[in-house]
Amino acid sequence: MEIKILGTGCPKCKTLEKMTREVVEQNGFNATITKVEDIMDIMKYNILSTPALVVNEKVEIKGRVPSAEEIKQVLSKY
Repeated sequence: MEIKILGTGCPKCKTLEKMTREVVEQNGFNATITKVEDIMDIMKYNILSTPALVVNEKVEIKGRVPSAEEIKQVLSKY
């Protein structure tokens, strides 16, 4: 699966990236994680607030930092 973390580099964005990497590693998900910081690229996803978690080009979570358990549940669908 392809995971993108959308965010310009704020603390919440960094937290979401760190938590996502930990969840992927701990659960053995086969995933590629990319951090998207360019505002023009972020705008293509039609989100108004960051951070956002995008899985296989689908925006799953936006505007907040979810719990590790919530990230796991989202990734488990893929």
